This record gives sequence, C-alpha cells and structure tokens, in this order.
Amino acid sequence: MNDDQTLLTQTPIQADEQTAPEMAKRKPSLFAKTALVLVVLTFLSLAWQWLNTRQRFNEVEKSLSQKLEAFQALNQQSLMLAKQAEERSTQANARTLLLEEKLAESRDQQEVLQTLYDQLAENREATAVAEVEQLLTIANQQLQLANNVKSALLALQAADKRLEPLALPRAIQLRATLALEIEKLRALPQVDVMAMGAQLEALGSLCATLPLISERQPTLNLAAAEKVSTKTKPANSLQKFAFAVWADIKGLVTVERIDKPEPPLLAPELAFYLRENLKLRLLTARIALLQHDEGSYRADIKAVQSWLNQYYDTKHPNAIKALRLLKQLSDNNVGIELPQLTESLAAVNRYKLTLEKSD
Repeated sequence: MNDDQTLLTQTPIQADEQTAPEMAKRKPSLFAKTALVLVVLTFLSLAWQWLNTRQRFNEVEKSLSQKLEAFQALNQQSLMLAKQAEERSTQANARTLLLEEKLAESRDQQEVLQTLYDQLAENREATAVAEVEQLLTIANQQLQLANNVKSALLALQAADKRLEPLALPRAIQLRATLALEIEKLRALPQVDVMAMGAQLEALGSLCATLPLISERQPTLNLAAAEKVSTKTKPANSLQKFAFAVWADIKGLVTVERIDKPEPPLLAPELAFYLRENLKLRLLTARIALLQHDEGSYRADIKAVQSWLNQYYDTKHPNAIKALRLLKQLSDNNVGIELPQLTESLAAVNRYKLTLEKSD
C-alpha cells in the first residue's frame, strides 16, 4: 500500500527512471530469442536452397553428361560421315577430271566434225550436181544403148530425189526440167518385154517337137472301118479269114488327101538345119524385142510363121498352138520412139558452169 502510494505520489519522470532498468533486463532475452529464430530460419532456408541447388546441379550434370555422350556419338558419326564425304569427294574429283578429259576430247572431235561438215556443206551442191550428171548419163545410156525405159526412169527419179534437199532457185529449175523428162518417159507405151520373151521361149521349145510334113504319119479312120465291119459280119470261118486278109491288105496301102500338090520333102541333115535356123530366128526376134527394133522383130516372126506353114505339119496340135502364139506375138507393137535427154543434160551443164563461175 505504501508502495503504491509512493508510486502514485511520484512524478512521471521518477516513474520512468524506475521502470527503465526492468525493461532493459527484459529486452535482451526477447531479442536474442528472436535473433536465434531468425538465424535458424535463415540456416534452414539456406540448407533447403543448398539441397535444392545441389539436386538441380546433379540433374543438370546428369543431363549434361547424357548430352555429352550423345554429342560424342554424333561427333563419331560426323567424323565417319566426314571421312566418307572426303572419300566421295576424292572420287568425285577423279571423275570430274576424267569427265573434263572426255569433254576436251569431245570438243576436239566436235571441232573436227564441224570443220568436215563445213567443208562438205561448201561442196554439197557441187557433189549433188556431179551425181545428177552421172545419173543422167546412165539414163541416157539405158535409153540409147539398151532401150531400157524402166531403168532410165529410175535413174531420173533418183536424180530428182538427190536435188530435193537443195532449196535453191537453180536446183528447183533443174528439177522442173527433170520432171518434164520423167513425164515423157512415163507417157511412152508400155511393152511387156518379159511376157513376150517368155512366149518366144515357149515357142522355141514347142517348135522343137513339131513334126515335118515328110515325117507325118497318116491317120486311119478307125470309126469308118468299124462301121463297115459291123455291116458285113462274116458268117463262117472262111469269110472271117477273107476279111482278115482284106484288112491286112488295106493296112499296106493308104490313100490320103493332101491340100498341097507337092509337099516339100527334106533330107535328115536339111531338117536339122531347118530346126536350127528356126531357133536362130526366134533368138534374133528376142534380141529385136529387147532393142525395140520393130522391123527386125516382125521379119523374124514372119519368117518363122512361113517356115511352119511350109515345112511342118500344121494339123498337129503343137503346130496349131505354135501358130496361135505367133499370131499373138505379131499383133504386139515393140517399136517405141525413145526420147533423148538433151534438155536435162544441157541444164546440168549450165548448172555446173554457174557453180564454176561462183567459185
């Protein structure tokens, strides 16, 4: 009570001076506890952070080791690929060198071919004109010497074909001249020389089998004899014998009608020469046919026809066939007026003169 009263009676300044030591005694213990708690919390926080950091570091280290191993594997593969690429590069370089060598060779060959082509191009027109001149000469020879229209026509067509690549005015003019010559040859009448030659050959083989009039055997009229024998039949053996003797007597003598009063009879050696002359006439007729010689051909055919009618048995079947063939052969015309290739030859000569002047 007394204390309280003293306290109450004391001034505020005195009261503060008395409580200050007690507060000073209480404050250090609370601050220390608080500091200790903070230190512990800080330590725990640092420990947790360290553990967390350590764990992350281990994970990072593990991932880095894995990545390092993968990187090493990739590095090994890269080294192998680099080695293969180097080998392939070496091979490619070798191939490139080989290709360059071949390219250089091909360029050299191309230059040589280009040079040859230029030379040929310069002489192409002259070469074509020379070939055309040669073909025209052959065609003219076939017409004048052999009278072979087909070969001459083929030669002219070949000459026209040779001038076709030359698209030049003078070449076109020469082709027009050749076209006129070709039309003239096509307009000529066609003579089937092969068929007529085959007919002449068949006629020669047929004439070799024809009998002469002197060699002709008379033919008995057996039908009439049988008719007579049927009318008079023998009654007994004596009549049979008489008829047999009479038949033998009729066989010994034959009466025959001949249109010509005196048939030419030839000796065997003359008959041989006649057959040979007949073959010779047919051969000359074939030659005249090939040469389109109308006069000689008709003279030979007429001579053969005359000899057949004069010396051979015209009633024989082969003779009838031979005379029919001669009639067919004499009806054919073999004479053809062949044109001369003067215009084409003159045009080629003018073409050559033009080329010489241009050179």
